[in-house]
Parts: sequence; C-alpha cells; structure tokens
Amino acid sequence: MKEKACKECHAIVEGEVCVVCNAPTSSDWSGYLIIIDPSNSKIAQKMGIKVPGKYALKVR
Repeated sequence: MKEKACKECHAIVEGEVCVVCNAPTSSDWSGYLIIIDPSNSKIAQKMGIKVPGKYALKVR
C-alpha cells in the first residue's frame, strides 16, 4: 500500500484516514521528515508536531 500524508497533521500513514487525528489523507505530498524528539526539535515546534513519527513537509 502506498504511503499517504494527513491533510491536517502531516503524518505519513497508510490508508484514507489518518490514525493520528482522523483527518483525510492525500497521496500528493512532498518532503520526508522523521521526528524523534518533538519537544527538542525546532521544526516539530514550528509545524505543531507533538508525537514522534514520520511526517510530510508539504501536503496538497
């Protein structure tokens, strides 16, 4: 199954609905970001990411 990115939280998941926030997903995304420690990551803080995981930088 192809990975998709959530339109709301940008989490990369498999399926039509995000398992993190239950929002719809999109197959049109770019930029791959892995967050290990959200509390110490400037990028995670700027994007509003609070849970470690895989994220897309841009989702259309």
